[in-house]
Amino acid sequence: MSSTLFRNGVFWIGLANSQTFDGMVIKNGKIHSLGAAALLEKTDYEIDLQGQFVMPAFADGHTHPLFGGRQFFGPQISDLTSIQDIVDEVKRFATANPDLEWIVGGTYDPALDPKGNFDARWLDDAVSDRPVVLRGMDYHTIWVNSEALKRCGITAETPDLEIGTIVRRQDGTPMGTLREWDAVDLVLNKVPAPSLAREIAALAHSCERYAKHGLAWWQDAWVDRGISEVYLAAEEAGAITVGVNLAFRADPRTWRADMSYFLEQRKKIETSPRNKNLTAHTIKFFSDGIIEGGTAALLQPYSDDPCSYGMPVWSVVALKEAVIAFDALGFQVHIHAIGDAGIRQALDAIEDAQAVNPTWDRRPVIAHVQLLDPQDLPRFAKLGVLANFGPLWTRQDPMQEISSAPRIGPERSARQYQMRTLIDSGARLTFGSDWPVTSEIPLAGMPVPVHRQTPDRKPVGGWIPDEKIRIDEAMAAYTSNVSYQAFGDEEWGTLEIGKDATFIILNGNPLDIDAFDISALEIQATYRKGKPLYSK
Repeated sequence: MSSTLFRNGVFWIGLANSQTFDGMVIKNGKIHSLGAAALLEKTDYEIDLQGQFVMPAFADGHTHPLFGGRQFFGPQISDLTSIQDIVDEVKRFATANPDLEWIVGGTYDPALDPKGNFDARWLDDAVSDRPVVLRGMDYHTIWVNSEALKRCGITAETPDLEIGTIVRRQDGTPMGTLREWDAVDLVLNKVPAPSLAREIAALAHSCERYAKHGLAWWQDAWVDRGISEVYLAAEEAGAITVGVNLAFRADPRTWRADMSYFLEQRKKIETSPRNKNLTAHTIKFFSDGIIEGGTAALLQPYSDDPCSYGMPVWSVVALKEAVIAFDALGFQVHIHAIGDAGIRQALDAIEDAQAVNPTWDRRPVIAHVQLLDPQDLPRFAKLGVLANFGPLWTRQDPMQEISSAPRIGPERSARQYQMRTLIDSGARLTFGSDWPVTSEIPLAGMPVPVHRQTPDRKPVGGWIPDEKIRIDEAMAAYTSNVSYQAFGDEEWGTLEIGKDATFIILNGNPLDIDAFDISALEIQATYRKGKPLYSK
């Protein structure tokens, strides 16, 4: 077994308030010694880091890499800043791919229209003879052309839906924007499924992309039927290079029938002799929608629509029943909850499961936690609930300023993403990019909760500045805290003797520079279990 000394660098353990040291020996994929002891050890190889910074590899606690990988094969609209640019890119892609029956892509920025309502006719100018389906960056909305509406039978006579909205023109005809499950699925259920080979290629693309940005593990937080089979096929083909946990999505109408399937898939993954990277111990719930779409569940009405409290996905009784049932089967629960009513509903369900079922190491997660009522804030620490945040959302960007804040008013806007208060209450924070909703690059997202400003350093002093956190806390939220969420804290997530040598090398020390400069740092190498996944 060969051993390697990494020396002449700054090494950070991976915990908030932890110290740095100056050397590390890895042996057989594990951390063998640290600090002064490492520098005295005889090894087979030495790597002079020339003053670079070493920390645990990043881990993404809430992401959708199959969806993100799929977008690589469609029109590239994610970074476009005008509706016309999107239409032009769709037209370019369609012209370059004349044999594609459907044009599918993402993600566009709903804030490009003040109300987020996009017209099918705009896309008709690009493609009129084939269906076009574009995902909104919130992944709760799609924008389609007229041919897609026609193929899917969506007309003025299509009735309103229980969980979903067909945005309509004044004459009742569908405009081309559809929100939430029932509406979105009217179209997505008609889209031809990608081939298995392309699905594996999408995951391989995501693995490569993640390793390049210093990520060695992800939580896929949206696994529908057929996706776990794709993951297992990709693993058996050698396409998966990072650690992955799958969260099966529980649907309020079908979860009882789906339960046996989830158990079967969990067993297949756990017992597959060729599986070295996958686990499947989590169930994903959507408690509500999103504030900018008016579908997040609120305790008080929307400021711009006094008759609306949002759109809960589950009834209170049904969510409690399902959470209790899956908790009893040993599944970790991972609940999307954005509005204050949605968060309360999620906390109530978790609390009931803890009261009804035997005690076990649950580590429940509530993701996004955008608008939290003060009454519910202490319950995260009390119940041991992990608060998973998308760090890039903690700034007053156009989505926040144009689409979200007007819907909830100034008082509620001022208590969004209460990271500092949650940490001070004793709660544990984890970070997840929600890619492709926002960038998957940790160095882009990690410093934002520290300064809470946009790239032009606005507003002065930061957005809701009392909720700023320290950079070491942000780093822990992207490393050791996610390893805890993943039940991997005894194996990875910190640089400690006996743990996997899963780490990254940076060309600068994020602890010693202005938070705004962190995004300019570069990943020099990403290691997982002692082997390089990426090297610059």
